[in-house]
Amino acid sequence: MKSKLNLRLSDQGVIFELMRWLSVLTVFFSIGAGAEVDLSKIKLAEGFKIELFAQGVKNARSLARGDDGVIYVGTRSEGKVYALVDTNGDFVVDSKHTLLEGKKMPNGVAYRNGDLFVAEVHQVLQIKGIHRSNLDQRLNVQVLFSNLPRESHHGWKYIEFGPDGKLYLPVGAPCNVCLKSEKIYASIQRLDLATNQLEAVAHGVRNTVGFDWHPVTQELWFSDNGRDMMGDDVPPDEINRVSAVGQHFGFPYLHGKDVLDPEFGGQRPEGLKVEPPVYENGAHVANLGIHFYRGRMFPSKYLHALFIAEHGSWNRTDPSGYQIRVLFLNGSRVESSIVFASGWLNQGKVWGRPVAFLELPDGSLLISDDHADVIYRVTSTLP
Repeated sequence: MKSKLNLRLSDQGVIFELMRWLSVLTVFFSIGAGAEVDLSKIKLAEGFKIELFAQGVKNARSLARGDDGVIYVGTRSEGKVYALVDTNGDFVVDSKHTLLEGKKMPNGVAYRNGDLFVAEVHQVLQIKGIHRSNLDQRLNVQVLFSNLPRESHHGWKYIEFGPDGKLYLPVGAPCNVCLKSEKIYASIQRLDLATNQLEAVAHGVRNTVGFDWHPVTQELWFSDNGRDMMGDDVPPDEINRVSAVGQHFGFPYLHGKDVLDPEFGGQRPEGLKVEPPVYENGAHVANLGIHFYRGRMFPSKYLHALFIAEHGSWNRTDPSGYQIRVLFLNGSRVESSIVFASGWLNQGKVWGRPVAFLELPDGSLLISDDHADVIYRVTSTLP
């Protein structure tokens, strides 16, 4: 990595990058496990309350809910999939079950018609007939689809069923920035369970770990993490909207609305139309999970607002992100945004990293944290 970097940067640039990476390492090693969970450190938008829904859920990432109320949790580094049970119905988990272990980054989980679907890097598993009554029994685990690339770099997946009943999954770029001949890389795909066939939905997507469908238009929106090694403030992370199947979103030629890639910007195919992001977020904030709010618990202005989990930078001189942002929309246009929750980053020290959302039937919102190993529940205190 260093030799390639030196070829592209001036001597002054090399010195800057070395100093920046020394700062990065300091920040990185401050992100150690076992941080104390102190909810008083979290600053919320006025009229909201945050509580612990579950603790000790190591590396909690994607979330899904079964028909019987069981919450399923994927992980990335732990290689496990958990099931959480709130026996008393008081929104506090009192039973945790390990469903799978030893899996390859089983980040993505989705539930449909009594079955749990789990995405590893290279395949999608289906656990048939799962229920809170059989969580500790031998499960019926089958390989649903296994023809996915095996590269771990951006290989972990978020999965969800779309309005069309198909299972959507990303295949990230297996690199920081590169141009692969195989078109499956840097894309969002959808799997037809009836035919077991994949279809590309979007191209030029470097690394999305969160998407959702607009409740009114049914259009797919997704987060995308920008490339590294261009400095602290470039390029932006993105929120994108798919208005037609097969659109291209720029990677590796173009980042954000107008940032040409220094290596691949001149190789953009003639006539290739690139869809601009609907929202440019800060560089390296690592926006992961996104969620359109559909419930009635929160004030009316939050209905169909887009929540974004900014997981936080790992490679920035001054760390950024580590918060929840909300975008308020006017149609398909972002009208305004606020920081909805913050405080996981205090004076350069990190104790929590929000990842993904799950809206409960009562309108409250669960948020996973793969650093503090907890799941929060946010409620509204307004009438």
